[in-house]
Amino acid sequence: MKAVGIVGIGAMGRPLAANWVAAGFRVVGFDIRSERMAHLRDLGGEATGSPADVVRAADQVILSLPSAAALDEVVHGEHGLVAGARPGVICIETSTLPLAVKEAARESLATAGMAMLDCPISGTGAQARLRDIVFYASGPEDLIERCRPALEAVSRAAPRVGDFGAGIKMKLVSNLLVSVHTLAAAEAMTLAARVGLEPAATYDLLCAGAGTSRMLEVRGPMMVAGEYSGETATIDTIGKDVELIMDLAARHHCPVPLLAVASTFYLAAMAQDLGSDDPAVLAEVLRRLAGLQEPSD
Repeated sequence: MKAVGIVGIGAMGRPLAANWVAAGFRVVGFDIRSERMAHLRDLGGEATGSPADVVRAADQVILSLPSAAALDEVVHGEHGLVAGARPGVICIETSTLPLAVKEAARESLATAGMAMLDCPISGTGAQARLRDIVFYASGPEDLIERCRPALEAVSRAAPRVGDFGAGIKMKLVSNLLVSVHTLAAAEAMTLAARVGLEPAATYDLLCAGAGTSRMLEVRGPMMVAGEYSGETATIDTIGKDVELIMDLAARHHCPVPLLAVASTFYLAAMAQDLGSDDPAVLAEVLRRLAGLQEPSD
């Protein structure tokens, strides 16, 4: 069994691990939260004591982390990747983080004889369960090809988009659409409710028509039900991504007017203590503005 390592077994890491196990890979992982380690064992994976232990057990290690601080600790911590370094290991960084942060981590790993690829994921944790995600792979072509069997085992595509760093740029461009399309879907569903259209039927008809979008299809059912569990994505996460996109656009002098408008509604959701909910909860923000407190009103 080919071994794949994973550090970070959260909303995205857990379904990735499950699909690798199902595909016949030996999965060795670590997370700072003990309950997530238990989840990994329940899935059929092997829980280790540290990132250093993971890199000692697998030649390809996926990083699925929530923040720049987490990546720094995983790479440079007392029991981090550098501490357990083995020459030839490839670390596949899948998180949505600033490029400068990823480049710093890559340089540190290179000094220890290891390589890093920048391979952010397009899709939610729920989509990851169904292998309905895309890796935007960037870095040396030969290293990506070595990792392709593992990447394609848990996704519907893993295209190489360019040199290291092109992946996170592509992910931010993709998330611009995610952010705007989610708000657009919420706006359409709110107008439908306000004029008396039945939510479930409206959703079906919109998905069948020319105005559909992937975000309507994925998040529309939550808007219909008024249930916004943030199990696989949250307003806080997308809000962080919006800041990264706005910063990228500003540094390249590129106007992003629709995203600028959308960002106001993500901030409004946070102000209403909805940060831990799925971005579909923007429908609730708009319903309140429209005088609709419940999806069925």
